[in-house]
Amino acid sequence: MEINYKLWTVCLVQKGDHVLLLDRQHDDFQGFIPPGGKVEFPESLTEAAKREVKEETGLDVSNLQFKGIYEYVNPVKNDHYMIFNYKTSTFSGTLLENTREGKPVWIHINEVYDLPMQDSIRRRFPLFFEEGTFEIHVEWDQEKNQEGRVSVKRT
Repeated sequence: MEINYKLWTVCLVQKGDHVLLLDRQHDDFQGFIPPGGKVEFPESLTEAAKREVKEETGLDVSNLQFKGIYEYVNPVKNDHYMIFNYKTSTFSGTLLENTREGKPVWIHINEVYDLPMQDSIRRRFPLFFEEGTFEIHVEWDQEKNQEGRVSVKRT
């Protein structure tokens, strides 16, 4: 059996009591999301996270802290996606006005919970602010076309 592995990164950029999110209004993933995207071979996970933040926001980030992994598996399609999640408050540069991924905006942390966003982002958002790391494993229910079993572990 051949498994389709895909690697992605997300990097939550924090400035005091605000976080940088993209107001994304296209394709299947509308709503507010942190910067992130695919890991391009042969770059490292942290290189990918830094590149994606730069491309989507214009900011250069450093001192990334690994926060956890979000796994999505679809046993019917043999898909296994792994999203490596980082957080930083160290950045420089000028914020872009808009990008193909959405408009970068600073949002107060307490207001994030009222924004439209994907369940996967909403589920892990509070975990960025907890001590330690997390592992979220989601199994897709192909028949129902929705998330099936979800497990969340904190370490």
